Amino acid sequence: MKQVRAAIVGMGIGRPNAQGIAANPRGRVVALCDLVEDRMADFGRELPEPVKHYTDYKAMCRDPEIDAVFIGTPNQWHVPIALEAVKHDKHVLITKPLADSLPAAQKLVATAEASGVVNMMSLSTRFDAPCQYAGRRAREGYFGELYYARARSIRRSGIPAWNMGFIEAGGGAFRDMGVHVLDAAWWLLGTPEPLTATGVAGAKFGPRGLGYWDFQPVAKGISRQYASDDYAGGFIRFEGGAGLQVESFWASHQPEEFQIELFGTEAGARLFPLTFYRTENGAPADVTVRVPKPPDVWHAIAAHFIDCILDGVACQAPLRHGMLVQAMLEAVLRSAASGKEVRLGR
Repeated sequence: MKQVRAAIVGMGIGRPNAQGIAANPRGRVVALCDLVEDRMADFGRELPEPVKHYTDYKAMCRDPEIDAVFIGTPNQWHVPIALEAVKHDKHVLITKPLADSLPAAQKLVATAEASGVVNMMSLSTRFDAPCQYAGRRAREGYFGELYYARARSIRRSGIPAWNMGFIEAGGGAFRDMGVHVLDAAWWLLGTPEPLTATGVAGAKFGPRGLGYWDFQPVAKGISRQYASDDYAGGFIRFEGGAGLQVESFWASHQPEEFQIELFGTEAGARLFPLTFYRTENGAPADVTVRVPKPPDVWHAIAAHFIDCILDGVACQAPLRHGMLVQAMLEAVLRSAASGKEVRLGR
């Protein structure tokens, strides 16, 4: 049986993605890449077979025994590593967001599409069971016309400081968390063409040494280097008139929440817990849906990536989608910086 031999770059989000690939009968993890050898050795013990270790991603990409590369580094390194992988004809699977800037995302998409390799985003919210179920109903016409959505990801004290890439320029709450709900809501709406974006963003907790993960204190040397947003909120208008309100907070004086809401002419929905709202016989009808427990979302992502490579299945989450989501989130952040609406698309 033919298998996809994968290398994993980054031992953070790389772990669940690697486990999904390793659990698939048509997938194998054959190499790990990280700057810290101990992290690779620690994770390697969880894998079903011995793997190669690389601290140099360029050397890893030259390995002819690697077919595909998962990239789970800080945002600033997604594009350089992916470009090197594509250069050596490796298929690529990349964690969100696609890049740390729109020009970088555009360069990668153009290169990957020209090369012919499978190029895919690893999106745990889009591929999660409630989102997939709601997406199927949307495409069946259950909601009628979907004309509005709200998406928010709110933490009370959750600034990640274990890697400086999160809080440096090119990082931030909106690229880390907002991208999840932005992508999923946009996909549920049917991936319409974005036209304009307006937003606000800033850092009210991080630079003061507050709001870090689980209320833990942080060294002043870290908080002084804070150069990204710890909150952002925006509104995106799409071709055809639909709108999306999106919010992301790493820290706030609000209860934690992760939610997407859909507004349609025939029905609406909330994703968590998955609930549909309709009017039947002149009365409101609310239905909570218990989706049968599917495979772990990381297993689902890995399975689709492998199917795309070995069977030529059309990719449901190509890097081009990641680029369009990047365009939207960067437009919200540019609007926040300029105080003006930003135009996208045509």
